[in-house]
Amino acid sequence: FTPDNAGLSPFMQRLARAHANCLEGLVLFGGFMVLAVVSGRSAVTDPLALMLLGARMLQSLIHLASISPVAVTLRFTAFAVQMAIAVWWAVKLHGV
Repeated sequence: FTPDNAGLSPFMQRLARAHANCLEGLVLFGGFMVLAVVSGRSAVTDPLALMLLGARMLQSLIHLASISPVAVTLRFTAFAVQMAIAVWWAVKLHGV
């Protein structure tokens, strides 16, 4: 097993990348959620939390299923939904 996943099958490489991507996103979204709970403003994150989870799961499942151009576009759409939620939470939590 190498750090760059070169020794893995293509599917396992995508699985490793999807896992790493979930962990990378945890910093951003986990930070917003901790901020919301600590500040007593979880009402900001609650309504979109399930949509965020669904978009995150959809992005990972599409990544595992295919690397076709259509799949990449769908995967980006799921990512864009997550980023839109992050921007919304940032605006609401920070009062921008």
